[in-house]
Amino acid sequence: MASNPGNVLIVGSGHAGVELAASLRQRGFDGPVTIVGDESALPYQRPPLSKEFLKSASDTGLPLKGETFFPAHQITLQLGMRATRIDRQKREVELEDGTRLSYDHLALATGARNRIPPIPGLDHRSILELRTLQDAQRLNDRLASLRHVTVVGGGFIGLEVAGLLRARDIAVDVIEATPVLMGRVLSSPMSAWFRSFHEQLGTGLHFETLVQGVHRSGSATEVRLSNGRHLHTDAVLIAAGIVPNAELAAEAGLAVDNGIVVDDRLVTSDAAISAMGDCAAYPNIHTGGMTRLESVQNAVDQARCIAARLTGEDRPYDGFPWFWSNQGSARLQIAGLSNGHDGTVLRGDPDGGKFSMFLYRGDRLIAVESINSAADHMMARRLLAARISVPKAVAADVAANLKELM
Repeated sequence: MASNPGNVLIVGSGHAGVELAASLRQRGFDGPVTIVGDESALPYQRPPLSKEFLKSASDTGLPLKGETFFPAHQITLQLGMRATRIDRQKREVELEDGTRLSYDHLALATGARNRIPPIPGLDHRSILELRTLQDAQRLNDRLASLRHVTVVGGGFIGLEVAGLLRARDIAVDVIEATPVLMGRVLSSPMSAWFRSFHEQLGTGLHFETLVQGVHRSGSATEVRLSNGRHLHTDAVLIAAGIVPNAELAAEAGLAVDNGIVVDDRLVTSDAAISAMGDCAAYPNIHTGGMTRLESVQNAVDQARCIAARLTGEDRPYDGFPWFWSNQGSARLQIAGLSNGHDGTVLRGDPDGGKFSMFLYRGDRLIAVESINSAADHMMARRLLAARISVPKAVAADVAANLKELM
């Protein structure tokens, strides 16, 4: 190894934190590695929580690593313990029980939490979320008694849950403040396709609508909407976006702006501290400007980049963004970021439920959205990562072989 980071302390036991620890060991780092996590469960995969639900009340999810992996690789786990303060001068992190852990290099993988709108009644213990394993277990415990669920938010998580609930013949109403579904990440044509798709599933969609209050009387729950309607429901599930967990960094004096600000090496304003995953805002070489991505791929790729830097291979982070979402029978895969696109080209048959939307800025391809078209998605990732554009006429021709552009 060309460098030795000494004692590495990782705050966050999700995908990014576990991948950093594993990658350090894979790269031959033999110094102390400790992961601190505020959840007591063994680190687990988060995407299946909203894409599949749990199989039973005793389901513990899908572990990121087997229980024996951590001791076998001399990775210390401090689970069920929240980090409350960073002492940058002493290079220590204080935990909620007063324990202080030292570090030579600190990696923040604090993730994000659900945004809870300031609506009367949403602070009640019966309100459901779906961010953690505990959240999923609470929802699983109530599934058998649910006849109707009100979902607040028409983004990935809200619509994934809506699809799963409809498959169980549970009535669903989705409340969305904007005029479209998933408008922050999808093109207008793709968003419109999903609107029709969810309506065909029988999901009630309420656009440009806010929840004004949640009222309870005994076991009955009423949701009052800004459009004048009142929904009588068994449960309210919040899926109104997420907030990066950047408070720990901010209180330590690190730069924070829509997440913990890092440079192109994922280093914070303190050279002894890195940040990665959902909590980190970084300069994106593919789109320009600062970006904060909420995806497993980004978390894992950033962890590997930090591990490489800490073991002597210093390079800028250049991970190419891609995402996926399972909503009923529709598997959505996105390659690239659609921000700033001004043209779309359809490839395939939307009515047949298998197609892609190629998104352009001028004549340059910047992103591809695919429905049940894994081949298009994988090819798009290769082309976009290599900065190879696709002529619009070629994109529209399903008989054209995109591999020939490589």
